[in-house]
Amino acid sequence: MKSLLLIGGGGHCRSCIDVIEAEGKYQIAGIVNQSKGSREQILGYDILGDDEDLPELLKKHPNALITVGQIKIFDLRLKLFEQVKRLGFVLPTIISPRAYVSKNACMGFGTIVMHDALVNTEARIGNNCILNTKSLVEHDAIVEDHCHISTGSIINGGAIIREKTFVGSNTITKEYITIGKHSVIGGGLRVVSDVPDNTWMNKDKLSIEKN
Repeated sequence: MKSLLLIGGGGHCRSCIDVIEAEGKYQIAGIVNQSKGSREQILGYDILGDDEDLPELLKKHPNALITVGQIKIFDLRLKLFEQVKRLGFVLPTIISPRAYVSKNACMGFGTIVMHDALVNTEARIGNNCILNTKSLVEHDAIVEDHCHISTGSIINGGAIIREKTFVGSNTITKEYITIGKHSVIGGGLRVVSDVPDNTWMNKDKLSIEKN
């Protein structure tokens, strides 16, 4: 069984460990944490070092997964993804055995599909994405790179989620709309029309940040 290095220790890392163990395709080698982070084991797995140790760890463990979560801000997850890719790590796609991914869907590398998530026919999922527990990406929908589709969210048929966007728990999008890149869509919303780039939306407030 191939070894897999986890980059980032925290709540999302623990959830990823559960999925990786259930899938059974990789043996977790250990975890790389922030330089000032905890050095205690996480669910029985050792902390092997921090970001500076990645070149040396690559010699023994060529496969890696970014296990830093993405709650609203994507910056750290994207930074780590680009770092390990530049160093030459292989970034596999992890799919829970309790998830359903259509054979006609397209999955990017470094993406994780959590327990009970559904990805239906002709959906396209980008690189370094999180499809969290019980999320649904319907037929012909597109989720671009570095997105987090949170627990229980529904991306309806033909909808497009542009890169670096966070969709909160239990949010539902109308079919064939587009949510612009770098956006944060809060939990429990019904999104029924196109959303511009750089939008922060929740039940109480809508704002658009201009670059």
